[in-house]
Amino acid sequence: MMTDDDTLRYDKMVENALRGVVRDAVQEVVDNGLPGDHHFYITFLTEHKGVKIPDYLHERYPGEMTIVLQYQFSDLYVDDEIFEVTLSFNNKPEKLVIPLNAISIFADPSVNFALQFQPLGDMEDDFDPTPPDGDGPGEDPSSQKKDKKGGDDSTGEVVSLDKFRKK
Repeated sequence: MMTDDDTLRYDKMVENALRGVVRDAVQEVVDNGLPGDHHFYITFLTEHKGVKIPDYLHERYPGEMTIVLQYQFSDLYVDDEIFEVTLSFNNKPEKLVIPLNAISIFADPSVNFALQFQPLGDMEDDFDPTPPDGDGPGEDPSSQKKDKKGGDDSTGEVVSLDKFRKK
C-alpha cells in the first residue's frame, strides 16, 4: 500500500476500514436478517468497473443509483469485494452486483448512521482526497426521484439522500 514516495496512505486505509463496516453490516443481514427497524440506503456509482445492473436501470441512473434494503429483497450475498442482491423493479426481480468500492454512501436511517466515501475506484489507484465539486459525477442528487410504482411493493425504491448529508 506504499506509494512511490514511501508515504503511508492513511486515506486508503480509512476508506478500506469503513467499507469493512458496510461489508460487516450486510453480512449481519445475510446471517440474521434485518433486526427491528434497521434498513439500508446504499448509493453506488453505476459507471464503476464491476457494477452489473440491467441496461434500463443504467440508462435511467447513468451516474449514481440508490437502493433500499428493507422489506423485499432476496439472494443477498457479500464478500470482501462485492455484494449482490435481487430487488424488484416494476414487479420484475433483478439481480444487482455492486463492488464495495463502487459505494458512495451507506446509511441506516433507523439509527441515524451514514458513511460517505470518496470515489476511490480500484483501491490500488491513486486518488485526490479533495472532495469533488457537487455530490456526484455530473448529477444533482436532488434530481433523483423515488422509483416507487404504487402498491405495497417498496423494493427498488430510489431516493434522494440529501437529508442524510452534512450541509
